[in-house]
Amino acid sequence: MTAADLAVSAPAETRRVKTAVAAAGISSFALLYAPQPVLPQLAAQYHLDPGSASLAVSVATGALALSVLPIAALSEIVGRRPVILTSVIASAVLGLLLPLAPSYGVLLVLRALQGIAIAGFPGVAAAYLVEQLGKKGVAAAVGAMIAGNTVGGMLGRLAAGFSAEAFGYHGALTVVGGLGLVFTVLTVLSLPPATRARSRSSLGRQLRGVLAGVAAALGKPILLAQYAVALLAMGSFVALYNAAGFRLTGAPLDLSPAIASLVFLAYAMGSVSSATVGRLVGRFGRVRSAVGALLVTAAGVLLTLPDSLVVVVLGFVVLTGGFFAAHAVANSWAAAEAPEGARGQASGTYTLSYYLGSSVGGTVGSVIYAKAGWPWLVAATVCWLLLAVATVAVTARRGAAM
Repeated sequence: MTAADLAVSAPAETRRVKTAVAAAGISSFALLYAPQPVLPQLAAQYHLDPGSASLAVSVATGALALSVLPIAALSEIVGRRPVILTSVIASAVLGLLLPLAPSYGVLLVLRALQGIAIAGFPGVAAAYLVEQLGKKGVAAAVGAMIAGNTVGGMLGRLAAGFSAEAFGYHGALTVVGGLGLVFTVLTVLSLPPATRARSRSSLGRQLRGVLAGVAAALGKPILLAQYAVALLAMGSFVALYNAAGFRLTGAPLDLSPAIASLVFLAYAMGSVSSATVGRLVGRFGRVRSAVGALLVTAAGVLLTLPDSLVVVVLGFVVLTGGFFAAHAVANSWAAAEAPEGARGQASGTYTLSYYLGSSVGGTVGSVIYAKAGWPWLVAATVCWLLLAVATVAVTARRGAAM
């Protein structure tokens, strides 16, 4: 039994780890998606179409995607904890600067920098959890972490949506910046030191080890399947939520921005579903759990088609629960299957795929909605989700899955 596996037997330390990563997730994801509920206000302020306004989200997630693998590789050299702490502190500071941006162009630059800063947490968190808690505890721990991420995404969006009506988008971003700062302080105070000793080998040898780890992270079919799920499912999810504000505040639903932002309460279902993934996988196995969660997500997407507020909201609840369950299964699956010397690289590659999906899928989906309307956006996202299902099924059939 390894030292990492022994760490599971320390309940107090386990609770401390989970508290710290949950707080980091709340801060990071509240800040990352803060502009999403105020995209209609940004579009009106700067005379933008939905596709251009969605860049306030996509620029940050794109920068995160491009940065996450180098930062994950860096964590193999300097350690996971310093990277996580630097990430949450820098992203909180940038969050407080966003409302001061004098133009939309400056806002996009700050969002790109914030995406780079945020990359340090999701890029190494799963690897940090494996090293702190061992492989036996990683599924439940990753589920708890994603539950924290979900709470952060929901709180940030709700805070921005409700603040925007009274204070405009500047006030909304200020409120979320303050929220991020509070949970950043909690992370700094509670994140335990890593249990894995840092390597004392030369920098050149460490860099060669990092590159070898990247190759290993890209060399297992089962890992490639999880990266594909992250890319396609996240692209679908963000595309729908980017366009949700426009759909809910426009005809025929015509809701106010504050009321429309209540759709983000659906994230509570995501928190529940991701936290129960450990039991789901234990009962049905990873393949059936992943496929089932993706199909539930697609069913939820289809429910958003009718112009009925009740049915649309129900659709968002269902698709959100399904998506976060699929994400938790795929993320913990990738972490558990990662080679011993490539955990950081596998975690980083998964996160790169996840946020590349957010950036590209979110922008493409917004353009589809602007040009062709909600039914075509639904059709596109359902196709992406079914492609993710096919990827998992084909990998399982070829004997690469458990």
